[in-house]
Amino acid sequence: MSIKFKVLPKKNPQDMMAPEKFYATSVANGETTLESLAEMIAYQCTLTDTDCYAVLRSLERNMLMELSQGRIVKLGHVGTFQVSVSAAGQVLQEDVTATDIKKSRILFRPAKKLRQMLGNLSYQKAS
Repeated sequence: MSIKFKVLPKKNPQDMMAPEKFYATSVANGETTLESLAEMIAYQCTLTDTDCYAVLRSLERNMLMELSQGRIVKLGHVGTFQVSVSAAGQVLQEDVTATDIKKSRILFRPAKKLRQMLGNLSYQKAS
């Protein structure tokens, strides 16, 4: 497995007068859709790609529902998904309300196998 990267100049946001430095930045190599995943899975089992697509769509809907109810979603060897919030601080505990929450996001924590995959990647400079 090889990940391509390109080199980009970046300024130091803490010192805009400092000279730019150059950094490696990953380059995406296309994308894989839910339909494509369903087709790949179908070739690896006895289900049709339509059946696999239906299961993946159901997984998608159920993940959204579970996350919106504050549950952590564990996806086996892939990892866990959880809603996290950022809020304004208050001096007193009793002054904290839902209106203090400024934004929410999804946290993803990769499972062991996914972290191991990252450790086994190689990199190639894009031309």
